[in-house]
Amino acid sequence: MAKLKRLAVAAIGLGLLAAAACGKAENSHEEHLSHAPNGDLREITASVDKMPSFLEEQPEAVRLAYQIAGTIEDTLQWIPCYCGCGDSAGHKSNLNCFINEVRADGTVEWDDHGTRCGVCVQIAVESAQMKQQGKSNLEIRKLIDSNYQTGYAKPTDTPMPAA
Repeated sequence: MAKLKRLAVAAIGLGLLAAAACGKAENSHEEHLSHAPNGDLREITASVDKMPSFLEEQPEAVRLAYQIAGTIEDTLQWIPCYCGCGDSAGHKSNLNCFINEVRADGTVEWDDHGTRCGVCVQIAVESAQMKQQGKSNLEIRKLIDSNYQTGYAKPTDTPMPAA
């Protein structure tokens, strides 16, 4: 929880909600890179503690959102994204904007979608802040749904967390 608290404090300090993500880093880890059918770049690392190299040239706010995703994947799997990535990229939750898959051996396949999408970053940061405040996954989900139901794209088809 201390790591989550540090991430939430850093997120507030960086003004993540206004962060605009753009561009890609050059990558020297080509053997770990692939592309999703929609063109998103994917990279495999040894664990959630090892960030993908495509974040090297990204703003601190974006890198922090990826750290958040690795820290609260158990929450973000229940939180829909409202950027339209359910239709355009086949994402099932906000987690998929950052992490495509955590494998049984602990390796992680990261997705670079979140490097180009302020809505994805915003939802992840807001979710982390609410989790740090002690809200349950269901409470976080209901607040995100309420905050993004108007003026945003159709949400991902994300199941509701248990009460």
